[in-house]
Amino acid sequence: MRTLSILLTALFLALGSVAAVSPVWAQQTAANAPDYSEWEVVATRAEEAVESAQASDSALTTLRSQIADWRGEFQTQLSGNDSRIATLRDQLAALGEPPADGEGEEAPEIAQRRAELNEQLTRLTTPRRSAEEAFSRANGIISEIDSILRTRQADKLLNRGPAPVNPALWGSALSDLGQSLRAVWGGTYQAWSTPARREEAQNNLPLVLVLVALAAVLLARSRTWSEQVAVRLARRDTQARSEFAGFVVSLGQIIFPLLGIYALIRALGATQLYGPRGALFLQVLPAMGICVFFARWIGSRIFPAAHEVNSPLGLNDVRRTEGRLYSMLLGILLAANLLVMNLSDFDRFTAAADNVLSFPLIVLASVLTFRVGQLLRHHDAALGGSSLTEENAYRNRLVSLLGQAAMLVSVVAPLLAAAGYVTASEALIYPAILSLALFATIALLQEAVNNAYAFFSKSPTGAIGLMPTLIGFVLLLASVPLFALIWGARVTDLTELWARARAGIAIGDTTLSPGSFVTLIVVFVAGMFLTRALQGTLKTSVLPKTKIDPGGQIAMVSGVGYVGIFLAALVAITSAGIDLSSLAIVAGALSVGIGFGLQNIVSNFVSGIILLIERPISEGDWIEVGGQQGYVRDISVRSTRIETFDRTDVIVPNADLVSGTVTNYTRGNTVGRLILQVGVAYGTDTMRVDNILREIAGAHPMVLANPAPNVLFMGFGADALDFEIRAILRDVNWVLAVRNDMNHQIAARFKEENIEIPFAQRDIWLRNPEALQGGAQSSEPVKSEPVKMATGATPKGQPDETLNDSDPDAGAPDTPDRA
Repeated sequence: MRTLSILLTALFLALGSVAAVSPVWAQQTAANAPDYSEWEVVATRAEEAVESAQASDSALTTLRSQIADWRGEFQTQLSGNDSRIATLRDQLAALGEPPADGEGEEAPEIAQRRAELNEQLTRLTTPRRSAEEAFSRANGIISEIDSILRTRQADKLLNRGPAPVNPALWGSALSDLGQSLRAVWGGTYQAWSTPARREEAQNNLPLVLVLVALAAVLLARSRTWSEQVAVRLARRDTQARSEFAGFVVSLGQIIFPLLGIYALIRALGATQLYGPRGALFLQVLPAMGICVFFARWIGSRIFPAAHEVNSPLGLNDVRRTEGRLYSMLLGILLAANLLVMNLSDFDRFTAAADNVLSFPLIVLASVLTFRVGQLLRHHDAALGGSSLTEENAYRNRLVSLLGQAAMLVSVVAPLLAAAGYVTASEALIYPAILSLALFATIALLQEAVNNAYAFFSKSPTGAIGLMPTLIGFVLLLASVPLFALIWGARVTDLTELWARARAGIAIGDTTLSPGSFVTLIVVFVAGMFLTRALQGTLKTSVLPKTKIDPGGQIAMVSGVGYVGIFLAALVAITSAGIDLSSLAIVAGALSVGIGFGLQNIVSNFVSGIILLIERPISEGDWIEVGGQQGYVRDISVRSTRIETFDRTDVIVPNADLVSGTVTNYTRGNTVGRLILQVGVAYGTDTMRVDNILREIAGAHPMVLANPAPNVLFMGFGADALDFEIRAILRDVNWVLAVRNDMNHQIAARFKEENIEIPFAQRDIWLRNPEALQGGAQSSEPVKSEPVKMATGATPKGQPDETLNDSDPDAGAPDTPDRA
């Protein structure tokens, strides 16, 4: 009892020290808590804006961003005290349940400690409850703002404006456009008229000339040079290296012209000879350049002029030329639409002017998209130079579907624009063009990944492994957000999805999030790596130095692998924060399904573990099971692979090896017995035969001297005197070779000793040989004669068998005559 009191006192002192630290920790947590008074002001303003629904889209977007930042703080607060709260709950659980009424009183020290822990737990959970309430409120506000923005976006798409085909609107639209363009020149003239700007332009003239010259060279020649170098690389012998290098060099068709654009912008910026609209043009120029140069690059790679450049599509030269032209024109149209949109926003064009100016661009884009769709429909997988061969049936169908979709969109978009739904038309045709460009980019990147893998792994281009396929799948997944943005999704929609994914999905008491999933994968992969390293060390360094047989070594290595995988999975699940106890009901339901539907698999699995532990058979053993003989090559948890003497693999379920009859010829050692049967003719000296056979068996190097080989006179057979050689071999795996050698030696010695090896001889007696006369009747009786069926002497004392063609019991001897 005194010892127990000392232990309890020490425990209370330790807990008291923790309690002394906890108030300081609680103060630090409170200092990091969000300012809920400020949050109340922001939330109230946001709720008023949502309720009135009068704020602009930009104002609502800014307000949403503020609410999202507050929500992030609340989410951090929710998970900030988890470890400390879990510790306090464990401490309360260690104290046990308080005594119920009528069961006595709790010790004062324990009651006091329980009260302190409960007070600390209340202090820690109170901020968490406040954060939960604020987090739910922020979620609700964000959802309402998103709903308002989506509703407005849908209303814009369904809003019908002035019909652009109305000639009465053309004059005012062209007037607005002309006024904007004249304002560009007016701003430049006004800047030149300012002495300070003119003087600054003159001072920067050398820099301006150098930048303009550099821009001219880059814009005029860099694309051609990059294309020529890419074609030269494609003509080299090493296909994978040349194609990958050509792809990398071809990116210069985008990079170097863009550098020229930036040089031009710097040159114009150094002059300062432009007005507000000129500044707008310089601001939009990089995006316009990306549209044009990227479109030309896609055209040069998807529809290459040189046959040495591999293309995903199978098209002839004429259609490839058309494809390059259409790609370039589509890039120019996208750039022109971008410029018109920015001018419209800057000068506040009327809705009629916007529709009229956008309509010809939509029509031209639809015509070009229709032609591109036709080119996709003309793709021939059997045409040379195409990476989409006939084996890629799925990709070929996808190309055809893309062509059909492009043609359909190009027909619908102009009709919508002509009817006044210009916004809906633009939201249909331009995303379709960008989607085609994105699909082409993914195809080119996948081709580049395949070539890079083939080059760096030194494998043939056609032998594409799993890694390039996985990288292609990752590229496709990474493009999903881009497709969503192209088709009208807002960035806030994607960030909201990511925020919800980070928050995770609650399954009982377990929350699954991308972070926990990544932790699960990383920890499991690390455990697998350590398991493989341990297996390699055991297999190559440790076990070979022991006296364990090879089969036992393989069994131990396999066992370590299975245990390592199990522990890696267990540690990974625990590290990810997944509570396995919450999956107990699911595991119970699965166990019922396993018991009924997967009983054979489970039986084979358990049998495989038994084989690895008991090792009745090992890898390399010569066994016979189910009428099949061969060597055990691999023992897995479900089945065992046996290599027969015909070099074929037989997969045997492990349950058959455990519950069935298995003959193991080399279990424990390779010593085995050879039984060789020999027959000699009647009348031969049996003792002389015995000595010869003993001499031959004892002289063979594979036959053990102890026990010595034995020769047995087994009996009097129907055709010969039967002998057997029974010898123990050093290695039973050589039984066929030993049998072959002894047979050759026996044949040679018997020939030298004039010992005859008999063979069966039979006589056939025909009782009615006149029946063979073709039906002719003879009055004279024909004497029956024997017909010899085999040549050679018949041993004395050996009876002949006769067959009577008229006897109903065919094959029965007619007379006991001997040959």
